[in-house]
Amino acid sequence: MIQQTVSKSQFKAQALEYLRLVQTQKQPLIITHAGKPVVEVVPYKEEDADKTILKSLKGSVLYYKDPDEPAIDLQDWEMLK
Repeated sequence: MIQQTVSKSQFKAQALEYLRLVQTQKQPLIITHAGKPVVEVVPYKEEDADKTILKSLKGSVLYYKDPDEPAIDLQDWEMLK
């Protein structure tokens, strides 16, 4: 991944073009001042489905006595019969 850098004065003159570039290429843009990085513009990323599912499950376990023990008896498992 190649990080693109641009000076503040270049960014100021063409801000919309650089923002579109970040959006289309999905790559960050580093804005510099006197050759040193000061700001990183990153593309917006939607929250992925896995995180959304995990968030919906947060707090759903009300009580669990012993996390090292199976949740059900081994005799109840079909595959062990």
